[in-house]
Amino acid sequence: MKAIGIVYFSNTGITEALVEGCCNELASDPVEVITHKITGAEIIEGRFVNYEIMEKLQQCQAIIFASPTYMGSVAAQFKAFADATSDKWCDQRLSGKIAAGITSGGSPNGDQTETLRYFQILASQHGMVWMGIDNPSNYNALGVNRLGCQAGVVATSEDGKPDAKDINTAKYLARRIYNFIQ
Repeated sequence: MKAIGIVYFSNTGITEALVEGCCNELASDPVEVITHKITGAEIIEGRFVNYEIMEKLQQCQAIIFASPTYMGSVAAQFKAFADATSDKWCDQRLSGKIAAGITSGGSPNGDQTETLRYFQILASQHGMVWMGIDNPSNYNALGVNRLGCQAGVVATSEDGKPDAKDINTAKYLARRIYNFIQ
């Protein structure tokens, strides 16, 4: 069975709601969705330590990275995970897999694209192939890509909840990845 991994950190629940949108989109498909929420207990002396999830990710055909944007980049918790992947980098254990990204922020232009760029560089270092959004904003009837970011899913929240169109964009990305790995 094919597998899609989603590794994420979420503090307020916005990023987690987007990840749940991906999972819900793929719930009835013959694909294993492996989700892992990064927790503080897994960060030991500044380094992410969870050998089990690292092994599972190597078996996936695609990995989605997700983190809120804090101060123009990924959250420190996600960065600890990313740094720990360097053990896989040496042997290019993630090479050839599809990679994609999801981020959220509190304002429409909160530098969320910098977080997606971070994910893209991480994926490139691992030899992964980046997948973005192939629908321009405001030019489709699907209700996706509300904020017009082609690099990945960008979401904002004004009331502590993600916009429904941003969740639709996360679902759209999950479906796009699924169709590609089939």
